[in-house]
Amino acid sequence: MNRRVAPLLLAFASAALFGSATPASKLLLATLPPFQLAGLLYLGAGLAMMPVVVRQPDLRLAQLDPVNRRRLFGAVMTGGLIAPVLLLAGLRLAPAGSVSLLLNLEMAATAVLGALVFREPLGRSGWVGVAGIGAAGALLSGGDWPGLVAALLVAGACVCWGLDNHLTALIDGITPAVSTFWKGAVAGSVNLAIGIALFPLTVTRWQIGAALLLGALAYGASIALYIRAAQQLGAVRAQAVFASAPFIGAALSYGLLREPLEPSTLLAAVLLIGSASLLFGGVHSHLHRHPSVEHVHVHRHDDHHHDHGHADLPLTSSHSHSHRHDETVHAHPHWPDLHHRHEH
Repeated sequence: MNRRVAPLLLAFASAALFGSATPASKLLLATLPPFQLAGLLYLGAGLAMMPVVVRQPDLRLAQLDPVNRRRLFGAVMTGGLIAPVLLLAGLRLAPAGSVSLLLNLEMAATAVLGALVFREPLGRSGWVGVAGIGAAGALLSGGDWPGLVAALLVAGACVCWGLDNHLTALIDGITPAVSTFWKGAVAGSVNLAIGIALFPLTVTRWQIGAALLLGALAYGASIALYIRAAQQLGAVRAQAVFASAPFIGAALSYGLLREPLEPSTLLAAVLLIGSASLLFGGVHSHLHRHPSVEHVHVHRHDDHHHDHGHADLPLTSSHSHSHRHDETVHAHPHWPDLHHRHEH
């Protein structure tokens, strides 16, 4: 298979798995309350990531310093404990198709939090994109009370996931797959325990297995595929493909669950596509300084920042180890990633 096509297919498969979680969760909510389902979904994700943790003994939790442990704790709390419960509570009140499209709010929330809290630049077009996604969310709420409550719950989940995105990106010392394992294991166990304490677990083993499998595929395997695609495509292209996930979820909801497709929903979808494209225009170039630092993260040697040598590795090979950056001043097109958390 063409080397350019294969990673695109990986990114699309990741988006399809993640997008399918919303309509599938809608079906499971008929028998499982939100806390129990959220716990099982994230336990499934943790189980899916366990083989990765076993293969990466040098990237385990014990080596994290206190700052990064706090970041991981925050990611587990916001992205693992709170966000899925809010999403599933909203999904009980609204059609899965509308909720799928509302998940575009995560992109907007991530951008706004980046600009206001994490010193990430968001230009004029980015703010227009954020406003457009907000307007689309208002259309999808339908204007009635259950719809507004559902939209607010989903928006709250997206804010939590946006914060989770930033905290996870800042964690230095473990890969996203390892942090996903801890998020799934810890948050999944706590939410499931809360759910059983609130309501007796009365579902069958098959329903429990279905929820675990959905979590393993939609939240576990999806992340693994996305990481693999991003390593080959680059983060920008991979994220652009992954942005199709909410629309895949909506298509599955309308096609398989036979949910009605309103004209306002079509208008909101068009507005979301245009607004999301504006948020992807954040690449910029200017003279900037990198202070000297020593850290651990997954990296390649063709990205302008990692010029230390490995005789046995090609430039495009992704790997992780402790390495040092000397102070550098240069200019090149970049996104606000791990090495570009600066103001300009």
